[in-house]
Amino acid sequence: MAQFFYPAAGRSDVVEDLFGFLVSDPYRWLEDGNGSRVRDWTAAQDRLFHAYRAGWREKQSWASLVDQVSSFGVSEPPMVRGSVMFLAEQLRGDEQRRLLVVDAEGNRRVLVDPVEIDPSGHTGLYAWWPSREGERVAVQMEVAEQPGSDIMVLDVRTGEAVDGPLPRARNTSLTWLPGGDAFYYVSRVPDEELAPGDMRLQRRVRLHRIGSPWQTDAVVLGGDDAPDHYYGLTVSVDGRYLAITAMVGPASHNDVYVAELIDPEAPHFIKIVDGRTIRARVLPRFLADGNLLLVTDYQAPCGRICMAHRHDTDPAAWRTLVAEDPQAPLDECLVLDDPALPRPLLLVARTRHGTSTLTLHDLASGRLLTGLPLPGAGVVSSLRTNIPHGHHAWFSYCDATTPPTIYRYDATSGKTEQETGTTIAGHTPEIRSRSVRYHAGDGTEITLFLFTPAEEHQSPRPTLLYGYGSFGMPMRPWFFPMAAAWVSAGGTYAVACVRGGGEEGQRWHDAGRGPHKHRAVSDFNDAATWLINTGRTTRDQLAIFGQSAGGLLVTAAATQRPDLYAAVIAEGPLCDMVRYEHFGLGCTWTDEFGTASQPEQLQWLLTYSPYHNITPGGSYPAFLLTGAVTDLQTGEAHVTKMCAALQHATSSDRPILMRREPDTAHAAFPASKERALIADILAFAGKYTGLSPEKTTMRLHETAAESH
Repeated sequence: MAQFFYPAAGRSDVVEDLFGFLVSDPYRWLEDGNGSRVRDWTAAQDRLFHAYRAGWREKQSWASLVDQVSSFGVSEPPMVRGSVMFLAEQLRGDEQRRLLVVDAEGNRRVLVDPVEIDPSGHTGLYAWWPSREGERVAVQMEVAEQPGSDIMVLDVRTGEAVDGPLPRARNTSLTWLPGGDAFYYVSRVPDEELAPGDMRLQRRVRLHRIGSPWQTDAVVLGGDDAPDHYYGLTVSVDGRYLAITAMVGPASHNDVYVAELIDPEAPHFIKIVDGRTIRARVLPRFLADGNLLLVTDYQAPCGRICMAHRHDTDPAAWRTLVAEDPQAPLDECLVLDDPALPRPLLLVARTRHGTSTLTLHDLASGRLLTGLPLPGAGVVSSLRTNIPHGHHAWFSYCDATTPPTIYRYDATSGKTEQETGTTIAGHTPEIRSRSVRYHAGDGTEITLFLFTPAEEHQSPRPTLLYGYGSFGMPMRPWFFPMAAAWVSAGGTYAVACVRGGGEEGQRWHDAGRGPHKHRAVSDFNDAATWLINTGRTTRDQLAIFGQSAGGLLVTAAATQRPDLYAAVIAEGPLCDMVRYEHFGLGCTWTDEFGTASQPEQLQWLLTYSPYHNITPGGSYPAFLLTGAVTDLQTGEAHVTKMCAALQHATSSDRPILMRREPDTAHAAFPASKERALIADILAFAGKYTGLSPEKTTMRLHETAAESH
């Protein structure tokens, strides 16, 4: 299309005086997603996108390439309870993953298949929690566009439902008591008990006994004084003690409560950690003697592991077991305490310069015993062991050319092997992965991961630059199907580890959140500048991509420096940072971004809020704003308002498009829709950077799944 005739979007005269700041909001009316005017406008935008996409000659080639590099099989470690192994598997052609069980003899069978429940593929297996004995499993299914999630309890032997549904348990935590007859879980207060318009979480920790009506479940923690708290739950192996973490949204600190379960329905809690006082995260787990192993960044921004008495309320009493390594942030740890072992062990995963390490320690002293060899210089995640006591440790491993693959470490033999029956199937390209360091504008060194074809040449390449930079989430050189497809076509895929993430520990997160969020944006633009200045790409060959808070990053970067980019793709982004608290779960994210209800913090937000920093007449790159029609996390208004504002403002001949997806959620797609979205993103980025999948000569190597 040589010329764009965007659907008319009336501009209102809404201007609010917020603490002396005159804040214009001409597209406030687009927040009413149910209004007929909004429905007509979004339908016209849908027609525009579909008409434009019909002209993408290479879309099918991208779709074929994405399908080839996608991986299928088991991508996360099993949960092993008693003699039963629980696995989630998704094979080629499956819209959703299935829950399998494997018995002691190795016999596999499907316990839950979401597509049998909902043939449309829109219902997914969200979470599952086996009882300690492996005889029952609590399963949570989720329908993408619906706000509620129910818990069902199944008999593992028969597959029959023995309890449920337990409603309003979206994003819950759950922990069983020994015996499999009761568990603690988290659910929301019924809507009829909430005040009109109350958007807060209003969660409560409850005890459920199998066979009892959910209406009788006792509330053990949570109330009106904690409307936006998330809770994490853990019970000691013997069932005598309960520990609960409580935090406001994804805050950088949390409280810890511990109770002895003399009466499981009315535990008396001791608050052993006050997060507001120590300003740190503390994750507890019970040891065999009922005391606590604490993983924390208190006085250790890169993390340390401590031991504490379960009633210690003074952090000075904690005994450091594994000290902080300032050069290698702590990722996770796992206790191996099977009685067959000579002594209890502690397995520790860290990341040094983007590459994982696994070390084995004596649990009693923390003394380093040995390092575990890994399949390569890649990323380890999701450590798991047998419950209640284990000598095996399962983990997922991946790198740029290796999809997530499950390995099992046996502490009795010291051997690490790939887990039988979990092989990933798919094709992988020959990718060269490396990390470089560039300097931000203030001199700070920042890591940039580069994924390029194995046979490099020196001329600039079309480049897709990705970033996130929020909530302390670290970027790693994982296997990305999108990256594999882009590099297979001859491009460079880059990941910028900007401040606000967790790549260098809590200090790195703090340096890019709240009043410093603007640093994440400038770090990202500095990464783009470095790629251009070093000759790896050009402005006309550079596209950027971000998801959710990463969508905020790339749209903010592009509104500040539109001259740097040929194309911008934002999936489920945050764009209106003055009103983000009114949409989805935004009200729980003020610890990360700040709140518009306070004048100083409003000023932080206005400095980078993409919607408020669009310049009339600006020459903007091509934009593709994608999102779910019903987005329960960020809210769909960010996409619509940003799209309308850019279409009105741009003087460029490059399009501003909006791609909406019905019957999906913020980040939960049936497999075919997920691959179609990736293909559309790559086709859009390829069109404006000059990358063609039809010109690639890169070889793809096939990994075949084992027979079961």
